[in-house]
Amino acid sequence: MKKKKQNGKKTLLKPIIIILLLLVMVGVLTPLIFKSLKYGLDLQGGFEVLYKVDSIDGKKVTDDMVTSTYKTIMKRVDVLGVSEPEIVVEGTDRIRVGLAGVTDQDAARKQIGQVANLTFRNTSDKLLMKSDVIKGAKLTTDEQTGKPAVALTVKDKDKFYSVTKEISESEDKTIVIWLDFQNGLDHYSSEKANCGSLGDSRCISAASVEQGFSSDVIIRGNFTTEEAKSLAELINSGSLQTKLTEISSKTVTASFGKDSLKNTLIAGAIGLVIIMILAIILYRFSGFIASISLLVYTFLTFFIFWLIGGVLTLPGIAAMLLGIGMAIDANVLNFSRIKDELRQGKKLKEAYINGNKGSLATILDANITTFIVALILFIFGESSVKGFATMLMISIFVTLVVMLGLTRLLLNYFIKAELFKDKPVNFVGKYQKNKKEILHNNFKYVLVSLIIFIIGLISFGINKFNLGIDFKGGTSVSLKDANASKNTISKYLKDQGYTIRENDKNDDTISIVLNESLKEEKVTNLKNDLAEKYDASVDIGVVSNVVKKELVKNAIYSIILAIIGIIIYISLRFTFKFAISAIIALLHDVLIVCGIFALLRLEVSTIFIAAILSIIGYSINDTVVIFDLIKELKEKNKKESLDTITNLAINNVLNRSLVTSITTLIPVICLMILGSKSIYTFNIAMTFGIILGTYSSLFIAPYIWKKLENKWKSKTQNKPRIKEEKSIKGINC
Repeated sequence: MKKKKQNGKKTLLKPIIIILLLLVMVGVLTPLIFKSLKYGLDLQGGFEVLYKVDSIDGKKVTDDMVTSTYKTIMKRVDVLGVSEPEIVVEGTDRIRVGLAGVTDQDAARKQIGQVANLTFRNTSDKLLMKSDVIKGAKLTTDEQTGKPAVALTVKDKDKFYSVTKEISESEDKTIVIWLDFQNGLDHYSSEKANCGSLGDSRCISAASVEQGFSSDVIIRGNFTTEEAKSLAELINSGSLQTKLTEISSKTVTASFGKDSLKNTLIAGAIGLVIIMILAIILYRFSGFIASISLLVYTFLTFFIFWLIGGVLTLPGIAAMLLGIGMAIDANVLNFSRIKDELRQGKKLKEAYINGNKGSLATILDANITTFIVALILFIFGESSVKGFATMLMISIFVTLVVMLGLTRLLLNYFIKAELFKDKPVNFVGKYQKNKKEILHNNFKYVLVSLIIFIIGLISFGINKFNLGIDFKGGTSVSLKDANASKNTISKYLKDQGYTIRENDKNDDTISIVLNESLKEEKVTNLKNDLAEKYDASVDIGVVSNVVKKELVKNAIYSIILAIIGIIIYISLRFTFKFAISAIIALLHDVLIVCGIFALLRLEVSTIFIAAILSIIGYSINDTVVIFDLIKELKEKNKKESLDTITNLAINNVLNRSLVTSITTLIPVICLMILGSKSIYTFNIAMTFGIILGTYSSLFIAPYIWKKLENKWKSKTQNKPRIKEEKSIKGINC
């Protein structure tokens, strides 16, 4: 007996040490990660601009032209001295530039937006020829040495010959290639050591010329493939006839960003603590272990995001907090299954093993379907929405590793030690031994949804959507701590010739939307004018019609592809009837949320699309759980009616669905109350979406499936059977 107790103590020692080490790791490393994370404009201030790359000569813009322009912008940003710039090629002809922490935005705009200027000079900085002498450059291989080189295609061969002949006869025989040479500032004598260091100098090459050339030439050197490729792209960026057109911009002052970060992190911390307390109350010791795993989950999610060089934005934090609620669901599913086994009279150890096995497939299905939505959101979303999708995908991955692997590993030690052998309630919380059916799956729930849907449809017909600047275009102006009212400022803007679409005030921030999409010069003038006149911190964002059309198109594509992806997966994993039922439930949630937004005149912006796709992901997660149980019960109880099976499934998952909804709602509500106003509509949409997703998963999806299944059965039963022809030996053969 003593030996058994000693073995039990040894068994418990391992998990206790693991828990302590995990808590120390989270406590020590989390602050360090937050310090080294890259924050987006909405969290630290700066400015973002979206450019359209156009060809000056009217020809089609090629991938090479965009790549070369991208390289030029990178060099220009390097000159500005911006740490951690975000420069991304979007689509086929757009480049988004995010410069966090920039104070002189006008200088940055001017530096980035100018046309690339490629020049050829001697070592005394005398201009010899410009980019119009050559057609372009490309990566090649030097036939003599076999090393990477750059091939120049010459357009004006006479001019090129006279210049190269002149250089070959000079004392140093060196021609210097510059990108954006600045008279009075740049000198070869001071840049000689750095010339050719493509990231550090505007002097991009210094080549030795032994004779005059009247044909295409090769620049040889001790290049790596990447260096030769970069040099070719930089030469092309100066020789190609491209221009940058600013089609949208956004500025955020540092004070806006710091307040957003502080408020959002406080909201997240409060939400996390509430979830942990709730888990311990409901699931006792298992809830405590799940809370430890939740801390590790939060740490690992941010760690992986930092590891891949992700830029943390407000939508990213929103995805993280949404992920917390969905992560705890993996444990809720597991604990609910264990309770079901205990309810059937199983011993704790057996209930634990069976519960783990029974919940695994459901957890995988639920997370894979959500991952499909996140992936589509990543492919079609713009910068901030991509950040949201990235964080959501990381959250799903970490959920499967930590909330399944770590929680089960730790609990397994305590099961082996038989610490809760005679007190399973202390291990996993209270459970009813004889669970009574409470809810029935019938048409009354569908009727309620139809009434709400009709109200929403009527309100949409009357009010339409209150489209934000993302979908209508225009200019948004935000003034913080202004010494005048919103009406006074609006009147002033009207007097200046601007058309006011809307004005609003939240706390100390006045928000005004203009119908006009201002050009960059007017943005600068208006910002300086308002800041000086009203002693305020001013942010201005511009969205053109080009961006507006692209956003609408991408939003439609995202939703359609998400639905197709879900249909394919559920059809393969379950049946097509399950897939159709799930999609009807999803459309139920999405359309009613849209109706509520129309009814309440809430703004529909880019982040609203992220919310809609998150609702789809959450709703399908919930629906897959109940479908998994229906499938299981249908196989076990083949003689039972579909009414009995669906009602039994609903009652079995009711508590789990309510707990999951509450734990997901907690961080969303905390963000809505304490977080940044810029993601307020996201949180409103998510609140309604979570409630509707739970409702549709419990009552709409199972009801539709039941009707489809019964209809299919009746068709099969009523199908006339072909009478078999009797075979008589000797006649029919």
